[in-house]
Amino acid sequence: MTRRLQAAGYRVVVPANPLRGLKSDSAYLANVLKNVPGPVVLVGHSYGGEVITDAAAANPQVKALVYIAAIAPEKGESANDILGAYPGSELPGALNPLPYPRPDGSTGTDLYVKPDKFRAVFAADVPPVEARAMAAAQRPIDASALDARSEHAAWHTLPSWYAVARNDRTIPPAAERHMAERAGAHITEVDSSHAMAVSHPGAVTRVIEQAARATASR
Repeated sequence: MTRRLQAAGYRVVVPANPLRGLKSDSAYLANVLKNVPGPVVLVGHSYGGEVITDAAAANPQVKALVYIAAIAPEKGESANDILGAYPGSELPGALNPLPYPRPDGSTGTDLYVKPDKFRAVFAADVPPVEARAMAAAQRPIDASALDARSEHAAWHTLPSWYAVARNDRTIPPAAERHMAERAGAHITEVDSSHAMAVSHPGAVTRVIEQAARATASR
């Protein structure tokens, strides 16, 4: 997807998502955005949707939000609120929680998707060999991030695009449609698993390009 956008002439920046907590992750991304010149189309997948929703609020350079099978919370809402309201996610039963030491001496909990569950829950339409590699390379998220409540909802003031994954087993498609419709997003539906950027990079690229073209003069 990055190569496709670069080939089309777009400058692409792919910052890391620390996955340590919504507030700190959003602050990290907001700081990265300060060093990106020109208008920005901000793209988030899965939990990354929460991060862009908060991080975009204070940056006038952000012209559009693009959600790819992502959490797009209202202010005061958490990922677990959304998953709790829309049953059907197979993620909770596939998670492996492991303790880890935080810098302040406390103990946090990292959440991994169990390797034997990864493809079915996260990447069902990705070839098995590639899905196994994805499972091996996955980065964990601090469990507290899923309970953290959004402090901003930038989609209230920014145009948004949303790619719904019709076959998602991580975020229920009904939840994705609800969030997209609530945000007034331009909606595209794709017959995809949660790993849409891997299994349908062309469809994801087209949604991002739509957002870029529509907001080029903003």
